[in-house]
Amino acid sequence: MAATGTTPGTAYVVGTFDTKAEELLYVAGLLRAAGLSVVTIDVGTKTASAEADISAEAVAACHPEGADAVFAAGDRGAAVTAMTEALLGLVATRRDIGGMIGLGGSGGTSIIAPALRALPIGVPKLMVSTLAAGYVGPFVGVHDIAMMYPVTDIAGLNRLSRVILANAAHALTGMMTRPVPQPADSRPALGFSMFGVTTPCIQQLTERLSGDYECQVFHANGPGGRALEAIAGSGMLRGMVDLTTTEAADHLLGGVCTAGPERFDVVARTGIPWVGSCGALDMVNFWAPETIPERYRGRLFHAHNANVTLMRTTAEELEQIAAWICGKLNASSGPVRLLLPEGGVSALDAPGQKFHDPAADAALFAAFERHFAASADHLLVRVPHHINDPGFVEAAERHVRELM
Repeated sequence: MAATGTTPGTAYVVGTFDTKAEELLYVAGLLRAAGLSVVTIDVGTKTASAEADISAEAVAACHPEGADAVFAAGDRGAAVTAMTEALLGLVATRRDIGGMIGLGGSGGTSIIAPALRALPIGVPKLMVSTLAAGYVGPFVGVHDIAMMYPVTDIAGLNRLSRVILANAAHALTGMMTRPVPQPADSRPALGFSMFGVTTPCIQQLTERLSGDYECQVFHANGPGGRALEAIAGSGMLRGMVDLTTTEAADHLLGGVCTAGPERFDVVARTGIPWVGSCGALDMVNFWAPETIPERYRGRLFHAHNANVTLMRTTAEELEQIAAWICGKLNASSGPVRLLLPEGGVSALDAPGQKFHDPAADAALFAAFERHFAASADHLLVRVPHHINDPGFVEAAERHVRELM
């Protein structure tokens, strides 16, 4: 779905031509004037327009149930949802996309943003949206989408909107035509997950590996885990060194650092080599104490700071977490190494620290052994060290080098 080679590819201009044709054609004209090949796409759900290169009817026909799923939907919300799916279907068939720009209000942004997220990381993507001045997380996700606020509504050209839309067109032109400096570095890239309580482990490991691998570290705080998996899914990593899997605890137990139910799915989907562990599974993250759900009152907590409170996980909870992670990893056709640090899974879980609980850790390791489907290519390895100890780091390095 993306252009390859040395040419910039085609600039795709997407929006609802039944309400924003003037602005879309203005942006398309500026891109063509800059020397780019341009394709315009109509994702309107109301009236037909003949001004776009790809009509709304042609887009709607890419819906799995055909164009009627869009135009006979019965109400605007259903039509917008169906057009969103249809646009994704169309984008999946295009091989010349060098960049994409969308213009929209709430409906148009809802239709176009998923298509932008479907493009590979690194392909230029820009969304001019009346929602860009607010919370854009649901539209951007963990993808490299540039959001631009149009200041005025996208409802006709005027002396202000011409400037804003021209800046947007020229920004996309720059992204598509200016070469990205290519470093001489030819080291393959590895993606690492890290939390504050596993930082010593990751720092030691990346130092040992950095001579041979480019080490990209992601904060396991929810968005970080999603970003790690998005990069892995895009084919930009040789492998994942996922030693900090704490986001699973937050997902299952209602914490604030969840990466969602899709965490680890990329491992099964792609078969990417995976070396991981149970770093920071001794905790669930909440905000300030008053935000903690009532059902957890009376549990063991640690105040990380004034705004973040950590809760120690129990043996019963760790059983659930281990089973969930193993269910994901067992589905992978690629090589998997799951390392169990018998001395503790985080800085707070070390001997003498507040979350030190050998019985809970033993229950976690036993649960992993019960639920992990071991094979010649899927190994479960007990390591007699704490996760932040040099001995564990040495074992992790050995398995990374064997797999990668």
